[in-house]
Amino acid sequence: MNTGSTRAGRELRLGFSVMVLLIAVLIWLGSPTWAGAAPAALDLQAGQALYATQCALCHGPSGQGDGPSAAGFATKPSNLADGRLMNGLPDDFLANVIKHGGSVEGLSPGMPAFGPYLSDAQIRQVILYVRSLALPSFRAAAVVPVVTAPRAPAQPIFFSHLIHAGKYRMDCQYCHADARRSEYAGLPSVERCLGCHRIIGALDNPEIAKIQEYAGRGQPIPWVRIFKLPEFTYFTHKAHVRFGLACQTCHGPIERMRVVGAEAGPSLADDLKNLVGFKPPPRPLTMGWCVACHRQQNAAHGARAPLDCVTCHH
Repeated sequence: MNTGSTRAGRELRLGFSVMVLLIAVLIWLGSPTWAGAAPAALDLQAGQALYATQCALCHGPSGQGDGPSAAGFATKPSNLADGRLMNGLPDDFLANVIKHGGSVEGLSPGMPAFGPYLSDAQIRQVILYVRSLALPSFRAAAVVPVVTAPRAPAQPIFFSHLIHAGKYRMDCQYCHADARRSEYAGLPSVERCLGCHRIIGALDNPEIAKIQEYAGRGQPIPWVRIFKLPEFTYFTHKAHVRFGLACQTCHGPIERMRVVGAEAGPSLADDLKNLVGFKPPPRPLTMGWCVACHRQQNAAHGARAPLDCVTCHH
């Protein structure tokens, strides 16, 4: 009788020990060390190896654009270690450049397309390694996604706001200098573009070469207009800019757009919805949208934005 009880007790203790061991193994397998950190470390090592064989020749072993072949380029390869410029660029942007070459984003075609040689997974590994080079350190939470703008027209020059306003953080009013002092934001003159691009990318980027061509002919760049209010509506940029309203309030997150476009103004679909009793939110750059913004600014910030008709229709 006692022998049976002892044997049962041993089996119970053995079963309990096995269960504890299994739970410990499951916890270990689910821990970041096993499930996240180890694969990430493997990807980082793979990315480092790919970078050394595919990228270091131009961008240098530390990513500073000082590789053995860098001296042969008119424009120095990008400094991938400069976190101030690189950290805000989305992975999709970098992947597009690596896969299809620099020209797909309006950059120099000196950056070749690696799509035929690297898989999508390998491209992500390279990006992971490049992120590790950045100073200040890269923080994934700080990256904002690329915005694909609706109805974006083809422009005479591939000008990327994602690079100028996003990567280099150029202030909107550097190019649109009339916004703070007139009705219109204005467009940069060819001479203003050449202020930077007489040197930057002037010899090896066909898109920048187009600026030189317009300058040589004494012609302005024929940009396609995107934002336009009806002729019977008076709008002044000056009052809105001096109030401190961000440009993105009306124009959307342009600093995240490869090519600028807008889904704005009256819509027949919205008109029909209103006609049958539905109340869709007003579309951007319509009268209802502007009036709602004026009311919100007056209530939230003590503004004195006018609500009478003659302010805009006089």
